[in-house]
Amino acid sequence: MLDACNKPSAVQTAVDLANTLRPVRGEDALETVEQLRAFLDDHPAADGAGPRRRLTGADLAEVREVRETVRAVLERASTDAAGAAALINDGLRRGRATPVLRHDHDRWWTDVTSDTDRCSAHLAATTLSALASVIATLGPARLGVCAGPACRATFADLSRNGSKQYCTRTCAHRASVAAYRSRNNPR
Repeated sequence: MLDACNKPSAVQTAVDLANTLRPVRGEDALETVEQLRAFLDDHPAADGAGPRRRLTGADLAEVREVRETVRAVLERASTDAAGAAALINDGLRRGRATPVLRHDHDRWWTDVTSDTDRCSAHLAATTLSALASVIATLGPARLGVCAGPACRATFADLSRNGSKQYCTRTCAHRASVAAYRSRNNPR
């Protein structure tokens, strides 16, 4: 379904990065270098420099900029695909992303890497190229924002039918319960 270079884990990393910011709740899970380190530990493919890299406040600021771009792509893709594409292209340029053709186990695939050792550049190359692959392969409507009224979490719908509207089953269940109560308790 997705290009071999953009495994669902890279797409999930993009969604997870965007969702470190919860604007409705006023929560930010990327406020400290320690939180950045924890994010990268949970997403090992996202940090091209590897687990021994010393992270700084500058790395944190740069990753937060990448997060803004990734979140904007996820928020705009279904309503402004051209705008989302422009954000992706600009983010890949800023991260100095370069496509690379690779061969392993009798199979060829493309990968997108960065020619710099900056954590943010590798994260931009990984996440933005994964989102680009979703748009190119499945369409821009597969990226979106949760339809839950009290949630602005993002999602990528990699399912066969492409009908996802909520970030999690929990949000879908909340909306279902609210609709049920609204129908059964008219005012």
